[in-house]
Amino acid sequence: MEQEQFTPEDFKTGQILLFDKPLGWTSFQLVNKVRWLIRKSCGIKKIKVGHAGTLDPLASGLLIICTGKFTKRIQELQGQEKEYTGTISLGSTTPSYDLETEVDQEFPVDHITEEDLNQAVLKFTGEFEQRPPVFSALKKEGKRLYEFARKGEEVKINTRPVEISEFEIDSSRFPEIDFRVVCSKGTYIRSLAHDFGKALNSGAHLSALRRTRIGEYSVENSFSVESFQNFLPSQEN
Repeated sequence: MEQEQFTPEDFKTGQILLFDKPLGWTSFQLVNKVRWLIRKSCGIKKIKVGHAGTLDPLASGLLIICTGKFTKRIQELQGQEKEYTGTISLGSTTPSYDLETEVDQEFPVDHITEEDLNQAVLKFTGEFEQRPPVFSALKKEGKRLYEFARKGEEVKINTRPVEISEFEIDSSRFPEIDFRVVCSKGTYIRSLAHDFGKALNSGAHLSALRRTRIGEYSVENSFSVESFQNFLPSQEN
């Protein structure tokens, strides 16, 4: 991306920074790294830095980070539609609906036809009620849902309305299903993978995920941590 070198004042006034979050990093880790780099290179003791929408450690891709006065825009940015690509693995489930936990059940896939796959795609296109995964940071009774899940405690999770405006699949690697999804705020792609398997009278979990767009902001125009450092003031100044 074309960008002149940042100045300390740029970050204080406010910036919307696009980052390609590495696989295995938490969103919090990336925010901390960016804050540390800004403070170190610019000689700023305190600077507001926050992200506009968590991305799981097992997912890579676009994370919007706001600085200074632009942190006030975080809620607005979080509400925009998002685009993801990834892979749904048919034939097995995990408690977390992704690779955070081990496979707990296996299911047949031989009965699944191309028509079945297309019908399942239609079922999850448009507006529908979705149940968030129990391994999530949503709160219930003052606790994160994953706290209940890790203790093996049963907890009732209510469904909530979501919208998927675009859902495309490529089944050429069946039973691995590659996909592209454009969805509303609050949509859990892990739940989509899990429910997709159930709709096919089988099971499924999410085995890869990448966020490619939030609103008008694309991962194609994002920084890596390394490239971001090239646009920071020299530490010698």
